[in-house]
Amino acid sequence: MVDQFDMIEAGQNSRRRWIGIAALAVVLAVPVVSVLTSRDPRPPPPPPPAPTSRAPLTTITSAQNALYVEPVKRGGDEIIQVVFPHGLRAEVRYPAALRLAELGSRPYHGIWADGEGYPEYRPLTTPYHGDYEITRGEEPLRRLTGNVTLWPRPPGAGATGQVLLFEFGKWRLAMYDARRSLAFETRMAIAERLRATITKDGYLVLSASGPVRMARPGEGRRSAPAGPQLWFGGVGSDTLGLIPAPDCSLPDVPASVASASPHSRAVCRGDILVAAAGSKEFVDTAVAKIRVRPK
Repeated sequence: MVDQFDMIEAGQNSRRRWIGIAALAVVLAVPVVSVLTSRDPRPPPPPPPAPTSRAPLTTITSAQNALYVEPVKRGGDEIIQVVFPHGLRAEVRYPAALRLAELGSRPYHGIWADGEGYPEYRPLTTPYHGDYEITRGEEPLRRLTGNVTLWPRPPGAGATGQVLLFEFGKWRLAMYDARRSLAFETRMAIAERLRATITKDGYLVLSASGPVRMARPGEGRRSAPAGPQLWFGGVGSDTLGLIPAPDCSLPDVPASVASASPHSRAVCRGDILVAAAGSKEFVDTAVAKIRVRPK
């Protein structure tokens, strides 16, 4: 039997030939359309925001949970005004090439709380990616107070236990529990007694009362200071820590920072420890040239 398509090509006029081709196209198109319409495509995620070379005058970015302030330029240096988590104000002067203002600062402070028979110590950290670093878009296990929630241990957090997430304005602080979790009463005491104020220039100042107290400047092990601190940069970039340490009682770079970079050094400027890690040029310049003047 002669194939029907051979018959169209061999003996029909032009008009009927085009009718046959059109009919064939319709027949072939039906299954293709059926396949396409049976899918449920999801729109692609929105593109990330374009990077900016300089932040506005004073800004907390929720994505990075950091404070960016506009520096004052003086010759080849820049000057920024900072406030430590215990309220101490200081002027920081540094070579402009260090870009501290562009790195952004984050507070760090340890706390002590009365536990079951002895005080419990836990650090308060500032998640680099804000609350999403803790929540992953899920719901909390429990809301302890209006601004404190309890979350499960994030993936990859090792031996740490559950996490308390604190909301202070646009700031987010996290308290990771240890392998030995705090008692419920101790968690509640921390949630209720930890307080914060935000200065006009955006810095976070912390305080506590009753069975909860803030670690004092210079307190803690030599390689792991527990008192108030400000940290610039981090997560793959150059990192600088300014750590109040009366009488230069903390001469070492914190172990958590030193272990993350092959280059790290520290130096005391009066009662402030300047600890740097990252590229060799950044570290050497920071240790040699940064000046901190408390007010």
